[in-house]
Formats: sequence, C-alpha cells, structure tokens
Amino acid sequence: MTQRPGPRALSDQALSDLLGAQQFGTLASVKRSGHPHLTTMLYRWDPAERIVRFSTTADRVKVGHLRRDPRAALHVQGPDPFSFAVAEGEADVSEPTATPGDAVGRELLAMLPPELRPEDPHAFLADQVTERRLVIRLRVQRLYGTALDISG
Repeated sequence: MTQRPGPRALSDQALSDLLGAQQFGTLASVKRSGHPHLTTMLYRWDPAERIVRFSTTADRVKVGHLRRDPRAALHVQGPDPFSFAVAEGEADVSEPTATPGDAVGRELLAMLPPELRPEDPHAFLADQVTERRLVIRLRVQRLYGTALDISG
C-alpha cells in the first residue's frame, strides 16, 4: 500500500499571503434556516487590519443575512486545487453610499487596485450612489487552511 501525503496546515502568514494573492473567493453567510448561503465575490484583503472588504449593492440577499447574523466566512482557492484558505469572523455592513465622495464612497474607491482606478473618480462615486453600493467588512477572527503536497 502506498502512503500518500496528508494535508499540511498553513501558517498564519501563508494564509494571509494566499488571501492577498487572490481576488475572488466564496463568501458564506447564514440563511434564516441556518443553512449556508454561498456567493462568489471579488474582495480586498487588508492584512494589517485583518479585514476583508467586499463591494455589493443594498438589495443583495447576503446583505440581509449579514445584518441579521454577522457570522461569515470567506473560502479562497490556493494556486493549485490542493490548497485553500478560510477567513472566519463577523461582518459589518455599511449603509449605502448616499453622496458622491462620502466616507463609504471613498472606501469603495480605495478598494480598487491602482490599475483599476477610474480616470474620473467623481463619475465612479456618482455611479456607486446610483447603484446603492455599500461595503461589507469581514473582521477576521480566525484563519485556517491547508495544502496537500503532491508532486506530479
């Protein structure tokens, strides 16, 4: 019988690095029934504050779930199918940006990577108001994940 490698726990730094290297993950919130609600989200990781930020609109189901029950988790695939990271914590949901350039609008703008920043920030901020965009902030209390060392 061949011994196969088991999963290897990743360090907090390796998990943080993995979160920072990716842009998309699966956000899990809790439905009223207690079942998970999963949605693929673009996110921005702030390792210094240990906050994952998401931009969404006020009418999304996940917003209602998180306002009712702030427990959430983000699952992020690693660079191969044998590794992943999970960020667990409690989320707070901002109010929608209401005036171009308000604090929520500036936070939404700051979430964009420099290469995606709009040429006309005022137009971007006005669009965010029209779309009723807000920020979900997942305050990470626990990081975990593994890698499976498989050589081809």
